[in-house]
Amino acid sequence: MKVTGYRSLTTKHDWGRLIGDANGVMSEPRTDVHVLILETDTGLEGIGLGQHGDIDRVFGAVEGEDPRAVSALYDRMLNWVFKTGHAGATFGAIGAIDMALWDLKAKAAGEPLWRTLGALDRFVPGYASGLDIALDDDALVRLYEKFADRGFSAAKLKGGHDVQRDLRRLEALHEVLRRNSAQPALMFDANESWNRTQAVRFVTALERGVDLTWIEEPVRRWDAAGLAAVRRGIRAAVATGENLTGLEQYRPLLDADAVDIVQVGNVWGITHFLRVAALAHGHDLPVSAVAYHANPSAHAAAAVPNHLAFEVQDVSSPIGLTVDQQYEDGGIVLGDEPGLGIRVDEARIVALQVASPPVAVAGPHVRPSRAGLRIIPEVRGEERRPVPAADRVGR
Repeated sequence: MKVTGYRSLTTKHDWGRLIGDANGVMSEPRTDVHVLILETDTGLEGIGLGQHGDIDRVFGAVEGEDPRAVSALYDRMLNWVFKTGHAGATFGAIGAIDMALWDLKAKAAGEPLWRTLGALDRFVPGYASGLDIALDDDALVRLYEKFADRGFSAAKLKGGHDVQRDLRRLEALHEVLRRNSAQPALMFDANESWNRTQAVRFVTALERGVDLTWIEEPVRRWDAAGLAAVRRGIRAAVATGENLTGLEQYRPLLDADAVDIVQVGNVWGITHFLRVAALAHGHDLPVSAVAYHANPSAHAAAAVPNHLAFEVQDVSSPIGLTVDQQYEDGGIVLGDEPGLGIRVDEARIVALQVASPPVAVAGPHVRPSRAGLRIIPEVRGEERRPVPAADRVGR
């Protein structure tokens, strides 16, 4: 079997709500989902998910090769861009190809990927994460009640601008999840929007009212000294890693004893997840996957000994994708279809592409100019309104 080519598609996921974080909110409830289809000379095709605009920089490393040599081809892709670097968009392309290669390897074996990777149990423990900063309090409760109906007893809130609002919403989540656990786990994600002083002040204020399991990306993703300082200043664990691309970016954090929960982004591929999990395991640290559509890394999470909990952002699939997994008992139940268990309705996606023009870039993926500089109140724009004294903690 040889890799012969690829096709790229862009579909949409309809969240039924606006999603966002401390950096911004998407302009509409539908967001893009990028699908890669890797072709072979046998007719078998592999599916990878995630942005892969730089694919032409690395595709030559796998073209004409047997896709079952996944680990070797992963390193070959990294070597292919040795001088120009593999971070950012290039790493996304490597991840999408890697996902499709693993999908092909498991399909060739006639078994689901979790089985190919050596997992014993198809169940992957999870936590709910609604990307929820745009929701009012009532809508927030309704959303997490749906997660609670699926057995979830852990959840992560987006926030970081208003400590009183965030505390109130964390308390509401606690009440919703108590139906499944007397002590639900509460996580909080600031998405790199603070500096270290803000982080300690803000989290300390939250911890006066709730017991936080972890605080995620309180400062910049690469700031080993800042993350270590936050870790020393609060009770909650510090989680980070979803935006790190390559093992070399984790080393300074681990050397500085700056992280408690080692996170991995789904969009960076299966091999990257497995290697980061092994690195974390060597430091006696748990690993946690940050979600992407169809949860491809859940197959790898099922196979590593130190997986903690998998982020679940929604219980529906993107338009034109059918995914063989269920959400039960507070986690993901992987199915028996070969490979990743993702089926693609290309005709439906192509029709959607024609009907849906691209949306302007905005929202949580664009860092605000004042991020990390909000120790004092803003003086213009939407922040011009006076901020009550009780709400100024962490600003």
